[in-house]
Amino acid sequence: MSLLAISWDVVGVKVGQLLLSLSILVILHEFGHYITARWFGCRVERFFLFFDPWFSLFKKKVGDTVYGIGWLPLGGYVKISGMIDESMDKEQLALPPEPWEFRSKPAWQRLIIMIGGVTVNILLAFIIYAGILMVWGEKKIVNASLKYGIEVQDSLMLELGFKDGDKVVALDGKPVENYYDVIPTLILSSTATIERNGQQQTLTMPRNLIGKLVEKKRRDVPLIGIRYPMMIGADTGVSARYGWKRFDKVIAINGKPTAFFTDAVAVMEQHKNKQVNFTLLRNADTLQSTVQLDSTGYVADLRIIGKPESLEEAGVVDYEVIKYGFFAAIPAGIRMAGDKLSWYIDQFKMILSPETEAYKGVGGFKAMGNVFPGSWDWESFWTITAFFSIVLAFMNLLPIPALDGGHVLFTLVEMITGRKPNQKFLEYAQVVGMVLLLGLMLYANGNDWLGWGREK
Repeated sequence: MSLLAISWDVVGVKVGQLLLSLSILVILHEFGHYITARWFGCRVERFFLFFDPWFSLFKKKVGDTVYGIGWLPLGGYVKISGMIDESMDKEQLALPPEPWEFRSKPAWQRLIIMIGGVTVNILLAFIIYAGILMVWGEKKIVNASLKYGIEVQDSLMLELGFKDGDKVVALDGKPVENYYDVIPTLILSSTATIERNGQQQTLTMPRNLIGKLVEKKRRDVPLIGIRYPMMIGADTGVSARYGWKRFDKVIAINGKPTAFFTDAVAVMEQHKNKQVNFTLLRNADTLQSTVQLDSTGYVADLRIIGKPESLEEAGVVDYEVIKYGFFAAIPAGIRMAGDKLSWYIDQFKMILSPETEAYKGVGGFKAMGNVFPGSWDWESFWTITAFFSIVLAFMNLLPIPALDGGHVLFTLVEMITGRKPNQKFLEYAQVVGMVLLLGLMLYANGNDWLGWGREK
């Protein structure tokens, strides 16, 4: 299979995961509006997954509602009779209100209908996170346990003062317990306390760290990784042929010391399609082997230790997987959703701050698709979908006309003042909100594909 074919396979898997994730989130979000509208006796005219300008892929009328699938995967909608929405159905709004229309309902009922979608998204995140904790568990690499410290994988981190072997002790003065929290917290931090050669020192992070990452187009490159030696991962197959055992360490290649995995890879890449001499360490004994490298500079089919579970067995890190029972998973899922929401709000604040230049990292559907792995993995899929559900809930609550938050704002004003906003005002606000949202969507997707706002 060619590299191009493999690449398109990866794209197909990413697109498939994105479409499935968005479909789940959109259907359930709109169902939140649909079911609450039905509870209060509103007529729902249309319930669509994706938008359907000019035509739809599928539609079927059941009772008063047309259910369907549109061709434009930018979201979805329910059309509730008597409500000023993206359909801008002015003819219906010009007629006297009917009992089954949204505008005829008391403000408190309209408020519940408008927050129905967000409520479902929040509950969905709780449920997914609780399910993840029950099925796959909460995973933790004890940050203090990294035997060899971190490995710098992005040149920007070198510019910021990080070096191979450093241990990240604290960020903004707060100790980091889980290594998996280091990178997400680092990009939002102003200081990093590191341990280097047994001494602690503090590095200052630039306010525009996210902007720098985007400028260098490094969003797909990890900032740091775990530092560890190259170790044999199995006693069978290629290893058996050479007489290697699991956990044997490759300490030199052609006489050049290779204390760590990256050292070994760097030497091997210089000897593609050639034979090299491996020096391995087993306990206190050293072994010599002549090895044939392939065109990539690797030993074909050789298994190398690298996963957290095997790194723990090798004594490089302490790795924990905590699985929760049903009742324990519920509060833990709520806590996890709360932590993710807090992190996203901090990131959102940075986007709104020009000095951080975080706006350069705003992405659209391409960025969303790239979050998913290149091979189908249900744990990753549900973890990402839960986070997207939180993002969807938060973004929809923003007080922007055309979003749920805009309708909620106007309804709350009505409940406080006792006066309904003028219908013409609501119509104009809806148009302004739609234009603003379309502009933001255009910018985000243009940033994805054309790099708008980034330095060339």
